[in-house]
Amino acid sequence: METEMLKVFDDDRNQIGVAAREEVHRLGHWHEVFHCWFVSREAGVEYLYLQHRCAMKKDYPNLLDITAAGHLLAHETVYDGVREIKEEIGIDVSFDELVPLGIIEYQQTKEHFIDKELANVFLYVSTHHFDEFILQQEEVSGLVKVVLNDFEELWTEALEKVNIQGFEIKQEYKRMMIDRYVGRDEFVPHDRSYYISIIRLIRENLSKTPSAK
Repeated sequence: METEMLKVFDDDRNQIGVAAREEVHRLGHWHEVFHCWFVSREAGVEYLYLQHRCAMKKDYPNLLDITAAGHLLAHETVYDGVREIKEEIGIDVSFDELVPLGIIEYQQTKEHFIDKELANVFLYVSTHHFDEFILQQEEVSGLVKVVLNDFEELWTEALEKVNIQGFEIKQEYKRMMIDRYVGRDEFVPHDRSYYISIIRLIRENLSKTPSAK
C-alpha cells in the first residue's frame, strides 16, 4: 500500500512540512482532516447520520463516528474532501452543497498514537434513503441515524443511551437492519467538547438552511 503523505503544521497552523501518516501520528504533528456530518428532517424531526466503523479498522474499530471523514493528503485541498463522502458511503456530493462549520482543533492520545487534527468540518442536509448508501466495507460496516435532540442529550449527559436505526453489512454482504440503544462508550472517543461544539454549530446552521425547513 502506498504511504499516505500529509501536510504538517505548527501550533499556529503554519505548514512546516510533509510527513508520512504513520510518522504524523507517532510524533503528534498537527495535520488536516475532513469531517462531514449528514443531517435530515423527517416529519419535523431532525436526525444525525453516523457511520459504524469496520471491525478491521486499526483505529477505533466497531465504533460509531462522523458520517464521512478522512485525512487530507499533502497534494489535496479542503475542496478534495468530498472524495471521502463518495468513497466511504457512496453518495455524490459537490463541495458547493456543503455548509462550512469551521476548523476545529482537537487531539486524542493513546499508546504510540497522538492524533492532533485540524478538522475542516461541514454539514450536508440529506434527502437520501438508506438504500442509496453504498458502503466502503473495508472502512465502514454500517450507517445509522439518531434523533439530533437525543444525541445532544447524550453528550450533555441528560441521557445515558440513545436509539439508533439503520443497517449493518453482515456475512455474505447482506444488509441487516439495526434498531437498538447505545451509550457513549460505543462512539469514537472524541472529546465531549467536540461533540457539543458540533451540535451547536449544526443547530445554528440548520436554522439558516432553507432545505432543512
